[in-house]
Amino acid sequence: MTAPTPHTQGLLPTADGHHLYWHEYGNPRGHPALVLHGGPGSGCHPAYTDFFDTDRYRVIMLDQRGSGRSTPNARHTTTDLSTNTTHHLIHDIEALRTHHRLTTWHVLGLSWGCTLGLAYAQAHPEHVSALILAAVTNTTAAEVHWLTHAMGRVFPEEWELFRHGAGPGADPHDLSTAYAHRLAHPDPQVRFDAARAWCRWEDVHVSTAPGHTPHPAFADPAFRMTFARLVTHYWSHAAFLPDGQLQRDAHRLAGTPGAMVHGRMDISGPADIAYRLSLTWTDADLVVVEEAGHGAGTTTLKAATRAATDRLAP
Repeated sequence: MTAPTPHTQGLLPTADGHHLYWHEYGNPRGHPALVLHGGPGSGCHPAYTDFFDTDRYRVIMLDQRGSGRSTPNARHTTTDLSTNTTHHLIHDIEALRTHHRLTTWHVLGLSWGCTLGLAYAQAHPEHVSALILAAVTNTTAAEVHWLTHAMGRVFPEEWELFRHGAGPGADPHDLSTAYAHRLAHPDPQVRFDAARAWCRWEDVHVSTAPGHTPHPAFADPAFRMTFARLVTHYWSHAAFLPDGQLQRDAHRLAGTPGAMVHGRMDISGPADIAYRLSLTWTDADLVVVEEAGHGAGTTTLKAATRAATDRLAP
């Protein structure tokens, strides 16, 4: 199947030297909807249009700082990550909304994009007409520890390889920081090996759904480096948010309609994350897809997310 082609695209400059790549699909007169990709570091993909009825929606995608076709790319060790935080990304989203002269838009977050979507919607609820989250995460310190340490109880052999890839002396309770340091190492072979080991672990912990296949983009060394460098940067800082903020401030979403779509077999982000959020954000429907794992690209999770955007279309 041929990937759709954007009908509009551009680069949005920021005051601190970034150029953010954005692109649009669907109906230019449809209701605007922003897609926030996962990772961090994955970049957007035309296939994300499958989450929408493109006759009814104007789908706007943004490659977050350092990823995709935004520049400078995080795979280069010369790229400064100090201006790449959740707060910077929230500012970028607002700059993109202003650039397009939009008052409100729907926001769809995927995996890490759920964390970013929640943070954005809580900061600017007046600009979010609906919030849809698939494969829900909050990127708390506890979630990061689960993903990088405690999950070794489920995948012990693979976790030992993952721990080994962090280098001698790495704190097994803080592997994100250890990997972040190795991904900034002056020796390119050390960086190459660290990115490969990190992405191998990523493929392990998202593999619980039937029919899982390895992420094809991880075969690309450049993508691996971008992805690994950004995800370890964000995870080692627990998304640069006060711990528990997104759950604690969920009351700010009162009146914002939405949906949370989550796989029962999602071991990367267990379903209690979405469930606890639903207890406060009562304007959102919680849909648990029994056979789905992590990753909104799985067929059943994608179908449930598409059903949510159809239901929430104006």
